Amino acid sequence: MLFLEYPPCSTCRKAKAWLDSHDVVYTARHIKDENPTYEELKDWHAKSGLPLKKFFNTSGQLYKSMQLKDRLPGMSEDERLHLLAEDGMLVKRPILVDGEKVLVGFRENEWAEALL
Repeated sequence: MLFLEYPPCSTCRKAKAWLDSHDVVYTARHIKDENPTYEELKDWHAKSGLPLKKFFNTSGQLYKSMQLKDRLPGMSEDERLHLLAEDGMLVKRPILVDGEKVLVGFRENEWAEALL
């Protein structure tokens, strides 16, 4: 199981504590230091069943400074995936990848249902 996190993020810390308290074994990966690749993002998006917009960190400073709220609607899915792969700070976190399951963001009920 792969856990993508940004360690200073409070939501990531909560998710990590939850995983640890439920004895879930995972490999942690710093999303800024080791950016998700285009291929990973494409695969995770397909497995997640979520709209691609859910993979964007819409509350982040980079998202806002790049004015992506206005730009994304005019971009193709491929362009959006390439954009996400350019900088881990654009990617919503945490992300938990377990085979065919991909969880984006931390919602305790959703994680419990998927993992326990």
